[in-house]
Amino acid sequence: MVAVTSVVALAVTPVEALNDLKQRIAPDKRTAVWDVTATQQGGKWVLAGTVGTQAQKKAIQAAMIKNGYSGFTDKITVLEDGIPAARKWALVKLSIATLRTEPKHSAEIATQGIMGAPVKVLQKSDDWYRVQMADDYIAYVPESSLAFKTEAQMGTWRKAKRYIVTAYDSRLVTEPHGDETVSDLVMGNILEYKTSQGGWLKLATPDGRVGWVDGTDLAELSQWSQQAFSAAQIEKTARRMMGSSYLWGGTSTKVTDCSGLSKVSYLSNGIILQRDASQQALTGKIMKNGADWRQFETGDLLFFGNEKTGRVTHVGIYLRDGKYIHCSGQVKINSLDPKASDYPYLYSPLSASRIKGMIGTKGIVALKDHPWYF
Repeated sequence: MVAVTSVVALAVTPVEALNDLKQRIAPDKRTAVWDVTATQQGGKWVLAGTVGTQAQKKAIQAAMIKNGYSGFTDKITVLEDGIPAARKWALVKLSIATLRTEPKHSAEIATQGIMGAPVKVLQKSDDWYRVQMADDYIAYVPESSLAFKTEAQMGTWRKAKRYIVTAYDSRLVTEPHGDETVSDLVMGNILEYKTSQGGWLKLATPDGRVGWVDGTDLAELSQWSQQAFSAAQIEKTARRMMGSSYLWGGTSTKVTDCSGLSKVSYLSNGIILQRDASQQALTGKIMKNGADWRQFETGDLLFFGNEKTGRVTHVGIYLRDGKYIHCSGQVKINSLDPKASDYPYLYSPLSASRIKGMIGTKGIVALKDHPWYF
């Protein structure tokens, strides 16, 4: 047995095993916490560092044993183990919450979370929490933006009757037809149902604030989530945002960046996309010849960037006849046709991805199938 272990160790070192595992389960630091090293100390392998979840740690342990290193010393810290049971989960309690790259208000905006969006809590840092979104993106959010839940409370929430805001924007008010605001609301916000009265619904925010919303601004979540793919719905939402300003990290109907526009537009059709343009470019049915715009269909994502390196820096949504909608300075429409008057500085896309027919593949999740929601 010792001889076999020695042969395996020579073939695959712990460092190589860790690197291989990282590439398979945690290749992107935007979606996984992984900082693990393997060193030899006194003839024994020692693993040290930090991962985000117990699942990652167990995968590392299994890889070490598989490659013949069962006698290693484990000094790996799991971030989520430091979070008490009462705060393992949370729901965003504001209509829009800002998440940042570091736990401070002066840090760069990474993304936004909207009311009712579930997050997994990984780490506490003073009054900030490091959380993972339903699209796997990891960032820091102030404690004041979250309503914390236990696993059991999240289970109750998933089974509750909930409504999603389908209007571009709305308000939760103190009484039907009233004007006193409990909270502003934006498309995609999710609230719990309490009762109804004359076309108005009494709803509760994740932190228990109660008010009324005009029923025409809402849809019952479980029914809404069953909608079929609709390029028309995606286009409608994107066009509704025409003229709205650009904000790096924005992913809401109030302000957005380029990949935020595609996320918001697709979410209105019940589809969760990856956060950044470079991530979205790796999903769906990829069409590498971005210059051939006549092959595109309404709803396809177009990716722009550096032609020499292939680095993606921008995304738009294809409409038809060479036109696409995107957020660059503001949400606007441009053309891929060099002869058109609205042919921009971005020129032809590097590639395109078709989301239609690819729901359920890597990086593209129907909200109805996401275990954090149902």
